[in-house]
Amino acid sequence: MGESGKAEKEADHHPFRRPVDAATLILVDRADATPKVLVGKRHDKVVFMPGKFVFPGGRVDKTDGRVPVAAPIPKALEANLLKGRPQITASRARSLAVAAIREACEETGLCLGRKGNGSAPELKGPWRPFTEAGLLPDPSGLFLIARAITPPGRIRRFDARFFTADASAIAHRVDGVIHAEAELVELVWVEIGSKPLADLHPMTKNVLNELEKRLATGPLRHDADVPFFHFYGGRMQKDVLGA
Repeated sequence: MGESGKAEKEADHHPFRRPVDAATLILVDRADATPKVLVGKRHDKVVFMPGKFVFPGGRVDKTDGRVPVAAPIPKALEANLLKGRPQITASRARSLAVAAIREACEETGLCLGRKGNGSAPELKGPWRPFTEAGLLPDPSGLFLIARAITPPGRIRRFDARFFTADASAIAHRVDGVIHAEAELVELVWVEIGSKPLADLHPMTKNVLNELEKRLATGPLRHDADVPFFHFYGGRMQKDVLGA
């Protein structure tokens, strides 16, 4: 069965599934002439995209809106997240940025944070590594690269925001997160355009292409156009978010 046939079959079974908010973080190392991005190889036995190279990410959790942070998200980042439909609140925008940091720490052991003012509160659950390192999550260095909504008919649908941050923002590393039985079995820093990135999901490749274009222009800026990938009439559309 071809890809269109698969999509039609899935649509027959899951025509009304509403996408859930999700966030992905692309960490970039620009120490060399060609930027490198961090990808993780998924376990061969997981249901979603087994054996594929992915960027860390996942759905927004309830704790993401309540956890204290070292610094607020920039107003310009908040403005980008508030663009488009359905309309979200400023608190939801914050949750999306914070979710990207949590997912990266959970899946890769790399935590973006810094010491807050005064004694840091004790964080629990997935945020415990920050407490152990005396840190608070820090979303102030994140940039929004793209937004993408999974097409109708899929058993899992996400309204995903793709963020990027510089590798220099990594403040803590948790040992033992990557191993043979983990969700991600390997982490690799790879140059943009290299072979592992050719095996990415097509939508993720679209986002990576947008990031490459942004990086080629110099330092990242919040006032650059943010693409919005979505499906209409059975075809993928690329718009500018908020246009």
